Amino acid sequence: MKKILFPILFLLYFSVSAQNNLSPRELYPGLFEQVQLGGIYPDGKTFVDAMPKKSAAEIMKTYQSQKNTPAFNLKQFVAEHFTSPENHNVAYVSDVAAGLEKHLDTLWTVLKRNPDIIPEHQTSLIPLPYAYIVPGGRFREIYYWDSYFTMLGLKEAGKKLLIKNMVDNFAWLIRRYGFIPNGNRTYYLTRSQPPFFSLMVQLLAESDPSVKVSDYGDVLEKEYAFWMKGAEHLPAGKALNHVVKLKDGTVLNRYYDSGVVPREESFAEDLKSAEKTMQAKPDFYRNVRAAAESGWDFSTRWFADGKSFGQIITTDLIPVDLNGLLYNLENVIATAYIQKGNARKAQLFSTKALKRKQAILKYCWNPSLNFFTDYNWKKQQPSRQLTLVATSPLFFKIATNLQAAKVAEKIQADFLKKGGLITTLNQSGEQWDAPNAWAPLQWISIAGMKNYGYNKLADTVSNRWISLNVRVFEKTGKLMEKYNASASETLGAGGEYPLQDGFGWTNGVLLKLLKVSAK
Repeated sequence: MKKILFPILFLLYFSVSAQNNLSPRELYPGLFEQVQLGGIYPDGKTFVDAMPKKSAAEIMKTYQSQKNTPAFNLKQFVAEHFTSPENHNVAYVSDVAAGLEKHLDTLWTVLKRNPDIIPEHQTSLIPLPYAYIVPGGRFREIYYWDSYFTMLGLKEAGKKLLIKNMVDNFAWLIRRYGFIPNGNRTYYLTRSQPPFFSLMVQLLAESDPSVKVSDYGDVLEKEYAFWMKGAEHLPAGKALNHVVKLKDGTVLNRYYDSGVVPREESFAEDLKSAEKTMQAKPDFYRNVRAAAESGWDFSTRWFADGKSFGQIITTDLIPVDLNGLLYNLENVIATAYIQKGNARKAQLFSTKALKRKQAILKYCWNPSLNFFTDYNWKKQQPSRQLTLVATSPLFFKIATNLQAAKVAEKIQADFLKKGGLITTLNQSGEQWDAPNAWAPLQWISIAGMKNYGYNKLADTVSNRWISLNVRVFEKTGKLMEKYNASASETLGAGGEYPLQDGFGWTNGVLLKLLKVSAK
């Protein structure tokens, strides 16, 4: 009975609640800005995740009546009307003596969230109908691209049902919103994240023989339509939404966010950063938001001069990794049509994939650097920023053998450090720059190099990454969001928030690598 009632309750909730997509900034105009700029919480994400004790209308009515009175205290008002979100990690104490694999197994229960209970008063959380894994720390909701790397570990742990639940949550989001938001929060509804859904479906089909790719064909195609919206009538040399049409008619994609104001979860930070730019403020905020959609928030990868945050130009760049993901999506949609017996539609998407592959090789291979880079479509020239994104064409088997050799050579010479692969060659203080290393990029690089036979280099990266994770775990009892790959036991640094532990994708990639190395 519960299995029947739960989806019905979800449908009722979303059909009755006319305000269910409103973000905290829209629900609490004036109050939101005062809280985020008033230093009420040290982390801007706390208030937007907070749980109201009354309806937004009641809270705003009280705020309007009290805010100009002499005795008004903003911090006290917020405490009376909102409950701060929980940090589930705080209550968990790891047992280092029990070993790393036991720790990883226990963490799945710590990071697991059961189907969301529909709240009495609207919060920013978009309730999901099935269980899921969160990254940990301040990240207390499901995140799009994080989840694929988490699923790698779930597969090794034999948690097939949880993988399916998470895939079904993402399918539910696509059916409801037409895309997968950055995370299941209303303030994330202006953007997505790197589109790993097609890889998740492939992983689920590999894990569960009863599941076919074609079971998700409709949502795969709906997500594709989101990324390609506007492409059909776009003039050459122009961009619209996520689509860029180059002067020769080639269509590729970029990261993009429909918002042109500061991010709600980083409101004060974005206002401060905007002081450093000569760009029009709406353009600057969109570039910042687009970088957040990329997952690389932030990196000199997106900076025009390779140095200055004020010169962020994310929407001017055609990212090599994004287009690799869409190449995979086109191929997976083709597979779904093959399984359905529709050869004509399968051929249509296979052709799209082939054209994209050719375009990636034409525009994202930088012959002067012998490396894959992003492409600046406005300047009609390759980016000169060298980043670990160069391994994504190896991961998706797009690169030629000669290109793969050149990439592997440079990875070994410049990116390989004591603890794995650094993200870029720039030490800027941004968290997606050197000396930081991140689990998803280690996996993409390791798998990509193995695709082309660079097994020794891939194993070296894997062993160094595992060793770094183990050393930090034995020292701290934690697995971290990011690490300093240039030092033997050093944690990552930089970014808009303190280093987070948990951590979903670190756990997933580490368990996957441990199992692979044991074979």
